[in-house]
Amino acid sequence: MNKKVGNILKYGGSMLLAVVLLYFAFRKVNWTDFWAALKACRWEYVLLSTFFGLLAFYFRALRWREVLLPIDPTTKALSCFNGVNIGYAVNMVLPRVGEVLRCTYITAHSKKTKDPVTGEETRLASFDKALGTAFLERSVDMVMMVIILVVFLLFTWDKYGGFFVDKILGAASGRFTFKKLAIILLILVAAAASAWTVFRFAGRWKPLKAVKEFCKGLWQGFLSCLKMKRAWWFFLLTILIWICYWMMSATILWAVQGIDTSAVSADLANAVTTVRTLNLTDAFFLMLAGALSSIVPVPGGFGAFHFIVAGAISYVYGLPFEFGIIFATLSHESQELNQLLWGGISLFIEQIRKD
Repeated sequence: MNKKVGNILKYGGSMLLAVVLLYFAFRKVNWTDFWAALKACRWEYVLLSTFFGLLAFYFRALRWREVLLPIDPTTKALSCFNGVNIGYAVNMVLPRVGEVLRCTYITAHSKKTKDPVTGEETRLASFDKALGTAFLERSVDMVMMVIILVVFLLFTWDKYGGFFVDKILGAASGRFTFKKLAIILLILVAAAASAWTVFRFAGRWKPLKAVKEFCKGLWQGFLSCLKMKRAWWFFLLTILIWICYWMMSATILWAVQGIDTSAVSADLANAVTTVRTLNLTDAFFLMLAGALSSIVPVPGGFGAFHFIVAGAISYVYGLPFEFGIIFATLSHESQELNQLLWGGISLFIEQIRKD
């Protein structure tokens, strides 16, 4: 299949999935109540949520820099910050492409050096190595999410365990069949065979040699964490990122808790009364529910975030799904606008930078 056609099908399918999820999430929304609730919430807390979102961008940039420094000691925090912001903005349209773009960006700002063997001019943080650090970062995020989820459920299983078992694991297990597992196994075997072929015959064919060198750089970037001088700072930044995510959820919870009940319908007013009993533990749960939506390959989490978070609010607290959509919309769209804003600012900074 033509690569261009394949990309169109892949990203078109991703966008279609987002549209379908958005349809099912919003199809029963009473728009009069919806807009009334948005107008009546505490918008100062929504703005505070975007501030924590910005802090998360900055901490992520500093963390990425820590794994890039062993590869290129001249890596600047500003370059990492701009790369993260631009990557987030692109991911809103093309999922995962932002990860590639931010690595391309950081390579363009990496220090130039000459290859001692070929004499060719290269970058210290070559694209393959930068991509390896991005894979490392995402792997750390995934592991942290699993660890945090497991620890959280150990202490709160009675209240929240049912949602993750019924709605998350139950839905996921329904998609797996023996046939699909066999296909996954075959793909893994094929990947392993391809890797063996590349490394076994790289010296006989230049294209295979190029693939081998790319994989080698990817692996070096992934293992750059072993050469970090401040591993403690990397892990502290990881914790700070998740604290920011928690506060992003908490501030939106405070925003909907402050809805003026006299300005909304009786059903929404009753929901607000119930929501006012929720605390930071509930905000943490909603953060985890939202984080799980990132697994769904849709642009910017559109649809998936709304559907999962609204479902979590409805399942655990017995509130109308519509109220969950209000929370999810405030949470998701405020951060999407935040990403667009800072992505644009970083693009502007890129245009006027001298280095």
